[in-house]
Amino acid sequence: MDRSGIFAGDDPFAIARAWLVEAEAQEPNDPNAIALATVDPDGLPNVRMVLLKDIEVGGKGGGAFVFYTNYDSQKGQEIAASGKAAFVLHWKSLRRQIRVRGTVTREDGPQADAYFASRSLKSRLGAWASQQSQPLSSREALMAEAARVAIAKGPNPPRPPNWGGFRLHPVEIEFWADGAFRLHDRFRWSKTDATEGWKIARLNP
Repeated sequence: MDRSGIFAGDDPFAIARAWLVEAEAQEPNDPNAIALATVDPDGLPNVRMVLLKDIEVGGKGGGAFVFYTNYDSQKGQEIAASGKAAFVLHWKSLRRQIRVRGTVTREDGPQADAYFASRSLKSRLGAWASQQSQPLSSREALMAEAARVAIAKGPNPPRPPNWGGFRLHPVEIEFWADGAFRLHDRFRWSKTDATEGWKIARLNP
């Protein structure tokens, strides 16, 4: 199977990292933005934009994609209930996308603490102040809560217990690149569990 050029390599996480590095040099805003999909208890899908914070190569299960959020948010609750999620990275500048589906586990240990500490103070205070996805009476109420939290938590607030990371362990990764006359290039990497190797198939556009 011909997987030369941008598709070459034996590790899909390394390929994903390489594509993201290219996007960081060309995409004007948030090259690490992913459209994250989950489902509610009735199976109705939800999609929203989230920032991908790490692509782990060779980690537990062979690699993973990591993002952070409020565990009590709608997406956090839906991930906790199903243990599964999917996302797409799309770059107009490169005319490429990566689609990922898999199982999800929490990252709420030292790695989450370190990432939270690296965020700006206002972002850390906002994580404490916001009851994400819950009804809000007004923006003024949110700003008042943020001011209250700033006084209560001080200049170095710890990570909230309901805020942390999720690690998506893929069972399917698809790399897509735009082709002339809509004859795009698509390669799907798939496996049924973390213990087996990847199966690679070229797909019709």
